Amino acid sequence: MQQEHYRPVFFCLRGKIPFFYTMPVEDLYMKVVAFNGSPRKEGNTGLLIAEVLSVLQDHGIRTELIQIGGERIRGCTACGKCRDRQDRRCIITDDSMNEYIAKMIDADGIIIGSPTYFSDLSPETKALIDRAGYVCRGNNQALKRKVGAAVVAVRRAGGIHVFDSINHFFLISDMIVPGSSYWNIGIGLEPGDVLQDKEGVATMRQLGENMAWLLKTIHGR
Repeated sequence: MQQEHYRPVFFCLRGKIPFFYTMPVEDLYMKVVAFNGSPRKEGNTGLLIAEVLSVLQDHGIRTELIQIGGERIRGCTACGKCRDRQDRRCIITDDSMNEYIAKMIDADGIIIGSPTYFSDLSPETKALIDRAGYVCRGNNQALKRKVGAAVVAVRRAGGIHVFDSINHFFLISDMIVPGSSYWNIGIGLEPGDVLQDKEGVATMRQLGENMAWLLKTIHGR
């Protein structure tokens, strides 16, 4: 039987007896960062991501959701300076991309969510992939063996291409991609419609289960 490992978090005094709170080490160390590439913060993409994050949280994995949709994020200029400098940073500093890259490198798992725009990614999602991908690949594959998952919202068709595009980024970055009971796509037009897509929601929740299992397996939990 695998032994569970715990760490003290803090202590207080109950009467005169020291009392230590403990929690599993994965609660302290494993983290998944998610990026919402939809300009609609409370839209269908965000709702689908939230389903995955909810399951991860149930497994004691810390999560963070970052809203990039609607941000002024530049695309990659292919200057190659990140490879020359080897500092895991993009030379463009007038947006938040270096903060996002640092969060990716610091995380154990990465979720990238995008709506479907003309059968493709939102421009903010594409900028994230291009710049983070170029920096991390040029800096000793900084995302190697992290867990990556794509989440896609679509009105009707075109979502598979978005799903593939995000997974191409994960796979060329030496990352590990878990599957689910179907492709990670939810169908809906107006904000909230994806919650009526029962199969889509079930797919997201199974993705969360598989991602949690994979993270714990990688970290020997």
